[in-house]
Amino acid sequence: MVRLPLTPAQLEAGRRLGAALRAARADRELMEVAASAGISPETLRKIESGRLPTPAFGTVVALSRALDIPLDELADIWQPSLEQRSAS
Repeated sequence: MVRLPLTPAQLEAGRRLGAALRAARADRELMEVAASAGISPETLRKIESGRLPTPAFGTVVALSRALDIPLDELADIWQPSLEQRSAS
């Protein structure tokens, strides 16, 4: 099965998600957060930089828990509701 290329909207959503995760990590070490989430530091680095714009659901759940961010909040960052898009 061939994976379709990501759309510009999906790439932008990945950048928003990565920036939000980086901001939530704040002063915590990348290695510490990655270990807490059970992912590799390189995976976290790629997500934060936007180079991995569509991380696996389990990865997002693990980061949500490691960073104490409600999963709904991350979902809204990745795909804002119509109301949020209208307000921007």
